[in-house]
Formats: sequence, C-alpha cells, structure tokens
Amino acid sequence: MNFQQIFGKPPETQASAPGRVNLLGEHTDYNDGFVLPTAIPQSTTVQIGFSRDGQHHLYSDNLNERVDILEINYTPSGFASYIFGCIEVLKKAEYTIPPLSLYVNSLVPMGSGLSSSAALEVATIRAVRQLLDLPIDDVEVAQLAQQAEIHYVGVHCGIMDQMASSLADTEHLLFLDTRTLERCLIPFPDKAEIVVIDSGVPRTLATSGYNQRRAECEEAAHLLGVAALRDITDVKATEALPEPLRRRARHVVTENNRVLEVLEGVSSQRFGELMNASHASLRDDYEVSIPALDTLVEILQQTEGVFGARLTGAGFGGACVALVASGETKAMSATNALKKYNQAGYQGRILVPVADFE
Repeated sequence: MNFQQIFGKPPETQASAPGRVNLLGEHTDYNDGFVLPTAIPQSTTVQIGFSRDGQHHLYSDNLNERVDILEINYTPSGFASYIFGCIEVLKKAEYTIPPLSLYVNSLVPMGSGLSSSAALEVATIRAVRQLLDLPIDDVEVAQLAQQAEIHYVGVHCGIMDQMASSLADTEHLLFLDTRTLERCLIPFPDKAEIVVIDSGVPRTLATSGYNQRRAECEEAAHLLGVAALRDITDVKATEALPEPLRRRARHVVTENNRVLEVLEGVSSQRFGELMNASHASLRDDYEVSIPALDTLVEILQQTEGVFGARLTGAGFGGACVALVASGETKAMSATNALKKYNQAGYQGRILVPVADFE
C-alpha cells in the first residue's frame, strides 16, 4: 500500500533521515559528555501531504498500521506517538501546523540500538519543514525531535541520537559535545570501516536499565558537587563514591576521555583498542551488557581484520559495532564473525554493510 492508496491522492513532498551507530561515547550524552556516532546507510522516509478532512492521519508501511487522530487532547501510542510529538513541539514553537497525512517507511532496524526512533522524528520534522517552508535549521530539527521523544514518548533521552540523524553522514564520524553542541565531522581512521551485527536479542531491559543508570549518574554528580559527570576529567575523583556509583561514574569519565583521545587523532589500531576498552567498561562498570553481546564482541575482537568491537546503544540487547580493515577484508570479517556467533546458538544478522548482505 502506497501513499496514494492509503490517502486517495499523491504526497506533496517527502524527507528522509538515517539511523546511527555510535562508535564511542556510550551513555555519556545525558551526562553532558562527548559522543562519536556516524550515520548508517539505512534511513526512514516520511511522505507527507495536507489532510482533506481536518484531522491528522498517520500510516506505517512497516507495521501496516493506520492511526487517525480524531480527538482533542488525544495522545496516540506506538509509532504515532513519535509523529504526534513532532507536530506538537512544532506547534509549541509557534508554527502553524495544518492537518496532515503522513506515510512512513523505514529501513532502519528496530530494537537494535540504531536509533530508529530518532530517524522517524527527524524525517517527520524535515518533511513538515519542507512542506510548510519552515525556517528551522538542522540543529533545531534535532532539538525539536528530542523534545518530542521526551514529552510525548516518555523517554528522557539525550541529544545524541537526534543530532546524529540530523547532522551525520556515512563518510565521517560526528564528534559532538552534548553540552555546548560544539561539533565537527572527522574522518574515519585510515583504511577502516564499520561492521554492525545485530545480536538477535531484543533490548528488553533497555528502558528500565537506562532510567536507572541515568538516576545513578545524577546522584554521583550530586555527591561529587558537579553539574554533570562531564565535569570530572580525572578518574581518581570517582574513587570516593559508594558502589555502584563509583563504577558508573568511572565509566562515564573514562568513556569521555576515550572520545577526546580520538578527536586528537589516532591510528586504526588505537581506535580499536579504545572500542575494546569501552566494551569492557560498559560490561563491568556500567553493567549494561548481556552474555549474547559479550559473546559477539569477543568473537569480533578475535576475528582477522577487526581492530576493535563493542556493544552499541543502550545495551541489554541490540547490536554490536566493529571497526574493521576496509576492502574485501570487511566482508570476510563480518561473515566469519557472524558464522561463529550463530554456531554458538544465537541468531544474529549483519546490518552494515547493507549491499553485501541483503
């Protein structure tokens, strides 16, 4: 079913936004810290047009689900909550938003930690911006998308995912200071690319675990007398904290330092070492890994052509990212690692690179 079949007329315009994978800087964005994501090839596309009957109509091609927003003060759930949230934050920014029809198709894998939600939000705001010629720049798009997720989806997320979806590309890494929004695009390490493999385990505890870790970090910052853990640069300062706050804070401080080291320029080998250290920290200090992710990361780290690997996203399931030697080695590394992982009893799949495996 396409837009015309659903809504009885062709769309006026459309916009897309990519998912993202984070190479370093995990669980640092809500601590005002530093992150290093890149866009993935898969994107979400939103087709849009004016509604004929004075109501908003939303359709997800992936879910084969239609939501008609007919009631005043009605907040939908599921995929529609993200779109509705985007419309509402635009209204609160004093833009006049007429009744709309929106059709969504996404190639961004859901539940893998690759920010399918941010891609939907950014694509929606881009589509509305294009349709109505709104004077909103790409940073504002990300900020509005974040507010939509916080206030209408109920996820108190940091800004990284939306900024990556709005500003990143697949050819560079996006360095972002989540406090100041200072940012720059930096090249990948020499002769290196990424591989992303889904563990096959959905992120069942990601939301509850995320909220708990965020609260622990806020408590740690309070005890240390700083606005956010970003303000601690020496890991020794965390030693006085009670457990588990000491380990939570230690992860954030060391993770921020890993991102800043990359910003200074490192080799592919050193970048891989930093990714390996990041995973160990996420596993031991932040405790957001699970056996499936640890198994997949260990296999990747032992695979020829791989510089380093780690879980990506909130944890408790989802995907792992590896930095690998570019060229033919990349495909071989991915397929060899996936074969060993699935032989261990799991059901993973390669998400990036796309062309070689779809």
